[in-house]
Amino acid sequence: MYIFYLDDSGSTENPQEQHLVLGGISVYERHTYWFTQELDKLAAKIDSANPQDIEFHASEIFAGRKYPWDRIKDRKERIDIIKEVLYITNKSYDHNIAFACVVHKNSYPQHDAMELAFEDLCSRFCLHLGHKYEKSKTKGTKNIEKHKGIIVLDESSYEKSLQKIGNDLRCSGTRWGNEIRDLAEVPLFANSKTSRLIQIADHIAYAVFRRYEASDTQYLDIILPKFDNQQGVLHGLVHKTTAKGCLCPACMSRQKSN
Repeated sequence: MYIFYLDDSGSTENPQEQHLVLGGISVYERHTYWFTQELDKLAAKIDSANPQDIEFHASEIFAGRKYPWDRIKDRKERIDIIKEVLYITNKSYDHNIAFACVVHKNSYPQHDAMELAFEDLCSRFCLHLGHKYEKSKTKGTKNIEKHKGIIVLDESSYEKSLQKIGNDLRCSGTRWGNEIRDLAEVPLFANSKTSRLIQIADHIAYAVFRRYEASDTQYLDIILPKFDNQQGVLHGLVHKTTAKGCLCPACMSRQKSN
């Protein structure tokens, strides 16, 4: 079983922001404990008395307005904490793969950016599981098992609509004709404070958002190797925009493959 943890960065309703990002990581079920351990160790460095109270929320760490980040006055120190979470992601097992969908909101005025990104990532996640199955068959692995997936998101106002979309996708497939057969359940929602993996997803989404919204590459550069990559094409990172000639990593990888 693979669990796909997702979180968003940016807002569908904020006219000051051009992009909405939904991103996260697909984690093999046996590897979730490793992530939790690593973030618990980092939390203990910040507050050894109450590490369980530390939630790694990238935008809050950067802003430094809320506990415990308001006690760290040096912004560089706070940025280093964000990067440390991303380095944990980067050094995780090869089976754990990052995904993100960036929607340029003005390019799709007739669509809800969150729902568009979610549908896209559902498709990519299931295609990824299918590729893993086909690859294992070609290797002649004994007891080949086709893994199912579950999607877990941070609690949000989108819970009802995304659950409906997830169920519709399982029944009817995506608008691109891709069937979604490998989702074991409708999307599940959890409180990010209690899930270290959603906190990882938050940092992935934040890293991508900073790259596209602020041209700040320092975060995405750390985790770019973790995105699903097939023959040089970043299938795990997609930039939905109607603009031509985009030079971002996602668009450039597709231009080179054509």
